[in-house]
Amino acid sequence: MNLYTRTGDKGKTSIIGGRVDKDDLRVEAYGTIDELNSFIGKAMTELDKETFQDILQDLENIQNELFDCGGDLANVMKERHYKMTDEPIEEMEKRIDLLMDEPPLLEKFILPGGSPAAATLHIARTIARRAERQTVTLLKNAKEGDVPTVVQRYLNRLSDYLFAAARVVNSRLNVADIEYIRGAKVFRNGGRKDKTKD
Repeated sequence: MNLYTRTGDKGKTSIIGGRVDKDDLRVEAYGTIDELNSFIGKAMTELDKETFQDILQDLENIQNELFDCGGDLANVMKERHYKMTDEPIEEMEKRIDLLMDEPPLLEKFILPGGSPAAATLHIARTIARRAERQTVTLLKNAKEGDVPTVVQRYLNRLSDYLFAAARVVNSRLNVADIEYIRGAKVFRNGGRKDKTKD
């Protein structure tokens, strides 16, 4: 089987149930999700298996969930069976709460960086935000019910997870987060979830 097919040489690509232009909003959105997935894979290669076993497991789950998100966005069949549900979002929220209890209290914005793995996770975080923006644009331009809204919610929560994970990586490696020097104190409870509210 040849890797190349030449079917996309005129600027069209196949999606599930049809063909569209390669710069179609769907392709932009799931293409960015693929880019995000690749940076998460890079971050995984930079994490020690013993120190970061829990985060590595999270990231492997996330990589599979991102494949589900991309597949759901690429599906234009009349009868669609989406893979993504709200369950991974709920699980991710639990992990975010656990992770945010680990690093030092946060009062100001921090600069992306620190250890190599944390820097890569910050890159992934910004790509997750871009993927979310593109999904919002897709939702605004699609017919109601034509795009699974759960993907946007998932990407929104994922960027929060990646921020929390980047901070934990630096903390476990004893690498201090660098505060934005001209920033005011912006986080209540040190960036922790207010546990007195639902």
